Amino acid sequence: MLKLLKYLKKYWFFALMTPLTMVLEVWVDLKQPDLLSRIVDEGVKKGNIDLIKSTGLLMIGLVFLGGLAGLSSAFFGSTASQSFGRDLRNASFRKVMSLSLEQADDFTTGSLVTRLTNDITTVQNMVNMGLRFFVRAPLTFIGGIIMALGISWKFGVVIAVALPIEGIIMFLVMRKATPLFTTVQQKLDTVNSVVEENVNGVRVVKAYVREEHEKGRFDKANAELSGVNYRVLMILAYIIPAMTIIMNATVIAVIAVGGYDIGTVGTLEVGQIMSGVTFVTMILSSLLMVGFMFQQITRAMASAKRINEVLDCIPVIRGGELRTEERGEGSVVFKDVSFHYPGTVGRPVLCDIDLDIKPGEYIAILGATGSGKTSLVNLITRFYDATSGEILVDGVNVKEYDLETLRSKIAFVLQKSELFAGTIAENIRWGAPDATDDEVRNAARIAQADEFITSFVDGYNTVVDQKGSSLSGGQKQRVSIARALVRKPEIIIFDDSTSALDIGTESRLRAALRTSLADTTVIMIAQRIASVMQADRIAVLENGVITACGTHKELMRTSAAYRDIYDSQIRDGGETDER
Repeated sequence: MLKLLKYLKKYWFFALMTPLTMVLEVWVDLKQPDLLSRIVDEGVKKGNIDLIKSTGLLMIGLVFLGGLAGLSSAFFGSTASQSFGRDLRNASFRKVMSLSLEQADDFTTGSLVTRLTNDITTVQNMVNMGLRFFVRAPLTFIGGIIMALGISWKFGVVIAVALPIEGIIMFLVMRKATPLFTTVQQKLDTVNSVVEENVNGVRVVKAYVREEHEKGRFDKANAELSGVNYRVLMILAYIIPAMTIIMNATVIAVIAVGGYDIGTVGTLEVGQIMSGVTFVTMILSSLLMVGFMFQQITRAMASAKRINEVLDCIPVIRGGELRTEERGEGSVVFKDVSFHYPGTVGRPVLCDIDLDIKPGEYIAILGATGSGKTSLVNLITRFYDATSGEILVDGVNVKEYDLETLRSKIAFVLQKSELFAGTIAENIRWGAPDATDDEVRNAARIAQADEFITSFVDGYNTVVDQKGSSLSGGQKQRVSIARALVRKPEIIIFDDSTSALDIGTESRLRAALRTSLADTTVIMIAQRIASVMQADRIAVLENGVITACGTHKELMRTSAAYRDIYDSQIRDGGETDER
């Protein structure tokens, strides 16, 4: 928890003023019973109207001062805690963005959402409460005891009996509730994960008529969360009635002790007994406040641990020091590269890859599903690092590049088209925020997207729903391609990203790419041989090994695997069937 408080340092002034103004409010609260006692004992009993008026006005003034101090404390505390929460949330999000794919996979999406929202809010609320009540509760507790003892030592005896009982109850309740706070957050992770999966996979759920199954999954996760929350609340529910009983019993004891004193010794006055009752109530209430603070601290510590798990996660993929804004040629060289995914054993996904891709070359990677095509290109952008061997971009090992520099050289059109809520133009410009309108339209024309975009009423200003749900699969792919093209990269990678396009549109796209990207290195991954026949070279990947590499004509002569693919997709009409 202490590690997170460094995000509060910038707001030290607000953090300091919160308890200071709270001290003034507590002083006013402790002063009121004493003034009330004066009104009763010296004013009402003796008929001193002037004293009643003057003391009453003083009480009103102090109440106004205390209220102003309380409002100031709330303002300073809220400013400090909200700013703390904002900075912590920003830092956590930046850390998530810096993690490699393998590390991001270790946290479920639902868990990350919970950590960046609910967990941080819990810690933020604890900071707000701590700045205010860490001062208020102890001062009220200590000040109340001093003031009560100042009236009569007999009240101290009553307090000494009541406090241990209240403390034991608080301890027993907190001991049972504390372990459940972490469980609550974990169950909330599960609920968020189920929601996220179903929102993203709603089409699959409906296509397979699995709505009732998913409702059952959510019901189960939600019921488990509700059950744990119920157990926590039921445990905490014992506190208020128990404390109320103790408090009322203590008040009765104070009145009894005071009444006995008045009837026998006569050292106490009625007003003093009233003050004693108020001080005892304040003391016990402050102890209850301390208990709730420890509850909040315990819950916040569980959340802080989960936040620190994110913040302490050191990115596995870390950039080098090489930064350059100069445009390179776009060459890519694989030297004896092997790779297996972290945590897996057995045969590597890629084995002893040697591949020299020339600047401006249009090279295709062809292979069956699971042959390692996507894994191969993921190594270029350092989504993962090769297990052995090295990869060079423009003659420099990719590990020597600063990650931003390396990835700015490359545009990646993913197999799954990911669009964001906003206009079509904003989605295209996402690849190059400073792109002009003409550059956006030119990229769309090359991507064969301009025609369908201009058919919309709002054209390029047409709003795209979240994840592009308002567009068809082919339209999303073309917008994604335009987003990559507007970047004007040295290297552009198409990861089976034309699979939703018809043959005619794909043919026009390939022709436009040839014309417009003559100086750009193009790496095209495909399972469909018609998509790559015109490439300068085609690398055939089988079980993680490049078994052949050459032009279409060369491979037809030398590669049995390539001929098998060609025969199944072209000669035997397999292309039509596959589509």
